[in-house]
Amino acid sequence: MSTVKATAATRAPRRPRRSKLGWNLLGLLVFVTAGFPVYWMLNTAFKPAKDAIDPDPHFFPSTFTLENFKRALDIADFWGPVTRSLLVSSVVVVIGIAVGLLAALAISRFAFRGRKIVIVGILAVQMVPLVAMIIPVFLLLNDLGQYDKLSGLIITYLTFILPFTVWTLRGFIVNIPKELEEAAQVDGCTPTGAFLRVVFPLLAPGMVATSVYGFIQAWNEYLYALMLMSQQNQTATVWLSNFITKNGTEYAPMMAGSTMMAVPIVILFLLVQRKMAAGLTAGAVKG
Repeated sequence: MSTVKATAATRAPRRPRRSKLGWNLLGLLVFVTAGFPVYWMLNTAFKPAKDAIDPDPHFFPSTFTLENFKRALDIADFWGPVTRSLLVSSVVVVIGIAVGLLAALAISRFAFRGRKIVIVGILAVQMVPLVAMIIPVFLLLNDLGQYDKLSGLIITYLTFILPFTVWTLRGFIVNIPKELEEAAQVDGCTPTGAFLRVVFPLLAPGMVATSVYGFIQAWNEYLYALMLMSQQNQTATVWLSNFITKNGTEYAPMMAGSTMMAVPIVILFLLVQRKMAAGLTAGAVKG
């Protein structure tokens, strides 16, 4: 009997180890699945153009070359579209965070008539496919004289990034207890002072995370930039279509251009990665 108990005691700790190993393997599988397209983009960008269309692809390039990047820069203006994309994305994020924070604060902290309708409306707007609004948006911008203008593109992007910003920030604000603000007001702070000194520091990581995701949405948007902007005012995502010619698609230079386009996003993530991690638990308190 004692031998059986001893055997059971020695086997018990193995289950958590097996479970942990299973989760690690699953995480590794997800990482490989998500990261392989990025690796293949880099692989194609640094290999000779003829190897990019080889029917027998190689997982590792036999020869590294920078000719694809040179070709990408020569095929069309690169810095113009990138500059326009940076400008549009930055302005959209700044306006979206400024307006979205006030809206999220009002929805989260104040009770007013129609509050639930506003929340449902924000969700409903995000459910509408972007392609379904392309014709009304085109007609509206044309009537306002904003067609083929960066300001019109900024207004258009705000229509779907602002609801996302409001909804996300609302989730962060709701997780911050009202008692913290009330305690600050008891100590002599005004409502504005309590928000700036207590709530805002807890909300800052969430604002950073929301800003990054909003920036990525604006940076990667293709449909509206294609339909609302001419070739002279095209953004970075539309610029990639220059590699599709009547003779076929130049895959290697296209991947080189995609790699260069990804650099600003990578730099942004490196700069705010700590705030991004903190944003996952922003406003969390014990009890």
